[in-house]
Amino acid sequence: MRLMKHAGAAVLAAALMASSAMAAEMTVGFSQIGSESGWRAAETSVTKQEAEKRGIDLKFADAQQKQENQIKAIRSFIAQGVDAILLAPVVATGWDQVLEEAQEAEIPVVLLDRMVDSPDDLYLTAVGSDLVHEGNVAGEWLVEQVGDKECNVVELEGTTGSSPAIDRKKGFADAIAGHDNIKIVRAQTGDFTRTKGKEVMESFLKAEGGGQNICALYAHNDDMAVGAIQAIKEAGLKPGEDILVVSIDAVPDIFQAMAAGEANATVELTPNMAGPAFDALEKFKADGTMPPKFIQTESKLYTQDDDPMAVYEEKKSLGY
Repeated sequence: MRLMKHAGAAVLAAALMASSAMAAEMTVGFSQIGSESGWRAAETSVTKQEAEKRGIDLKFADAQQKQENQIKAIRSFIAQGVDAILLAPVVATGWDQVLEEAQEAEIPVVLLDRMVDSPDDLYLTAVGSDLVHEGNVAGEWLVEQVGDKECNVVELEGTTGSSPAIDRKKGFADAIAGHDNIKIVRAQTGDFTRTKGKEVMESFLKAEGGGQNICALYAHNDDMAVGAIQAIKEAGLKPGEDILVVSIDAVPDIFQAMAAGEANATVELTPNMAGPAFDALEKFKADGTMPPKFIQTESKLYTQDDDPMAVYEEKKSLGY
């Protein structure tokens, strides 16, 4: 009887070892831009959670907003012989050579939340929202809010040359086109950071009569909007009332600002790009199933009518 117990234990141990080996059979390198925003931190956190849940060995590299660091990281992943690479590209251009190196090594690359200006046969798929659509949703909200009223808009742009900055600008511009009462009077990059968003908003306020000539702020992400809100308050104005505030990402802090009446609307960019990316990679590795070239996530509009504190409570545990 004791021998049978030992045999059973051995079989169970072997099964567990086999299961563990299967779980860890995929090693994935993740080249992340950095942590310039709360959303970016949440994307990193959710990606790590998704990898752990699936038993994927995730090798993480923080590029600190520098493309050269990302290229080095990708080459390091190639040298290590990873099974796949996730790339959130800091800018859209300059990737062809390193993507070709990954392709030559037969390592599939999946883009997360940003696109690259490279031939699409150099990457397996891209997971993200429609960035132009995000800007469009923000612009349509503003058009509806102001009606026929004259509205001078200041725009806090994302990192120069990045696909979100390019596309969110285009989407917003397309939405307000034909509405001659709405004009973008100033636009400047805030590099997607709270600190730079505050600094640039301060310069906008000074240039526009202390803010008296500004009807609305459009920020390419919430972190810049939160920084700008502080600048508006320090200028003696009421954000959300004197200056309407619409931004993109839907990070927890913007919901606190909405609950306080200091922000008006945000367009959600889900931080869970890794779930669909890992699904695509697992199917591709299992039987060669080719995913669509672009896997689109939802872009939901939130306003002050959507119980912002309840949304804040839901989101704050995601690593923002």
